[in-house]
Amino acid sequence: MKTIYTITIAIITIAIIAGGAIAYMFLSQPKSNSQATVTLNGAGATFPYPLLNAMITKYTTQVKTNVQVNYQSIGSGGGISALKSKTVDFAASDAPLTASDMTGAPNTLHIPETIGAVTIAYNLLGIPSGLHLTGKIIADIFQGTITTWNDTTIQTLNTNRTLPEKTITTIHRSDGSGTTFIFTGYLSLSSQQWNSTVEQGKSVAWPEGIGSNGNTGVASTVNGTQYAIGYVELAYALQNGMTVAAI
Repeated sequence: MKTIYTITIAIITIAIIAGGAIAYMFLSQPKSNSQATVTLNGAGATFPYPLLNAMITKYTTQVKTNVQVNYQSIGSGGGISALKSKTVDFAASDAPLTASDMTGAPNTLHIPETIGAVTIAYNLLGIPSGLHLTGKIIADIFQGTITTWNDTTIQTLNTNRTLPEKTITTIHRSDGSGTTFIFTGYLSLSSQQWNSTVEQGKSVAWPEGIGSNGNTGVASTVNGTQYAIGYVELAYALQNGMTVAAI
């Protein structure tokens, strides 16, 4: 499980304080014919996008119809970059800003938004959800130490299934990603080898595998690549009917 943060830049906070009467009129009062439209632009993590999109739709169509909220799910790294360049009003990231990020976006406010789960999804014909894996095994797979699905370490955990003697294809995020930050953090805790060579980060030097953009891209690539394994946020696994491991 992990916490997602909505990151709001200081300029927006100051504008609301300085123009309190205007903000109150725009955001707190029912829409009138003379009331102007308020537009907020955001970008960042794909992880919470399904939730954010549902919230934005409900808010702008049923609560405050004079407010427009545009959110681009470009990944946590892209959201932080946009925040620092002040091209968005808010950003979402699965990883808190680093000290270096804070220097580029001073006085940024972090607001906990939601929690979610990262799942390990795979594409194995005839193998339903529930394949047993451990953090160490997953780390070894993504490092290229375990290369086939019927490797003894995997087969021993799944004696009730006959796993194929096929090469594992790993799928990872190609963009700066908070989901990657969480996933590689878990692998760093599970494997000393991973922790000492790859480490945790929004972007890491993947030992091997295929890169894909966003949770949507990873989900699509795993579903379209036989014998593949990847990591996606739970909502994407559910939306795409993916089979997931029991960790």
